[in-house]
Amino acid sequence: MAKNKKEDVSTVRTAKHGWILTLIFGILSVVWILPILVVLLNSFKRKAFIFRYPFGISTAKLSEGWDAFCAGITHLFCGTLNYKNGLRATNFWDCFGNSLFITIGSVALIILCCSMCAWYIVRVHTTGTKIMYTLCLFSMIVPFQMVMFTLSKFANMLHLSNPLGIIIVYLGFGAGLAVFMFTGFVKGISIEIEEAAVIDGCSPLQTFFLVVFPILRPTAVTVAILEAMWVWNDYLLPSLVLNINKYKTIPIAIQYLKQSHGMIDWGAMMAMLVLAILPIVIFYIFCQKYIIEGVLAGAVKG
Repeated sequence: MAKNKKEDVSTVRTAKHGWILTLIFGILSVVWILPILVVLLNSFKRKAFIFRYPFGISTAKLSEGWDAFCAGITHLFCGTLNYKNGLRATNFWDCFGNSLFITIGSVALIILCCSMCAWYIVRVHTTGTKIMYTLCLFSMIVPFQMVMFTLSKFANMLHLSNPLGIIIVYLGFGAGLAVFMFTGFVKGISIEIEEAAVIDGCSPLQTFFLVVFPILRPTAVTVAILEAMWVWNDYLLPSLVLNINKYKTIPIAIQYLKQSHGMIDWGAMMAMLVLAILPIVIFYIFCQKYIIEGVLAGAVKG
C-alpha cells in the first residue's frame, strides 16, 4: 500500500502539461509573488519615496543619462536603515520569541492531540466518536467572528491571556482541520499492523506511538505546515486573547507601528513585514514536498 502511494505521488510530480497551461500558471505565479517582491523592494527605500516610486529603482530615468540614473538609485535607497528603525521601534526579538514559542507549542499540541483523536475515532465505532467527528467538522464551518467576543471573555476568566494559555485556544480552533486530515489517513492503515503489535505485547499507547504515529508522518508534516502558517501570521486571535501590554506577537508589533495620530513609518513597516514572513517561507520551502504526499495519502477513504 505504501509503495502504491509513493508511485501515485511520483506520478503527480512527473505529470506533464501543455505549454499553454505552463504559461498560464507561470504568469499566475508571477502575479501571486509580485506583492511580496514589492514589499521586499520598498523595505530598502527611504520612506519619503515609497509611495512616489513604489515600483521604481531610481528617482531618475535612463533617458536622463547613466550617471543620473545611478545617482537616483543612491538617493532612493537607504540600505538597512528601515530594518534598524523597525527592530528598535517594535522590540522585534522579544516579539519573535513570543511568536516562535506560541507557534511551536500550538503546532506540537495540535499534532499530538489530533492524531490520537483521529486514531480513536477511526478504530472505536461508537455514537460518541461519531458525534466527536461531527463536531470537529462543524468547527471548520463556524466563522471565527461568531465566537470571538465569547472567546475573549472566557479566556480572561480562565486566565489564558498568556503564551501558554493561547496555545490551548489554538488547539481548539485548529483541531477541526487536523482531525479531518488525520482521520482520512488512519482509514488507510491496515488494522492487522496494530493487531500484530498488540500480540507482541504493546499497550494502546505503545501501539500508537511506536506503530501508528510513524506511519502518520507525511500527514503530520502537512498539518504542521498549514497550522504553522496560520498561527505565525495570525493577528486577530492574539489581539483578543493575549495581554498585549506584556505579550506581543510579530503581527501585533507591526500593527503598533501605526501611531495613534495616524502617522506610519512605512519603511520600518515594510522591513518588519519582510522579517515576519521570512521564517515561515523558509519553513515552507524545506517542507513543501510533504504537502502533496500528506494530502494525497490523507484523502478521504471509504
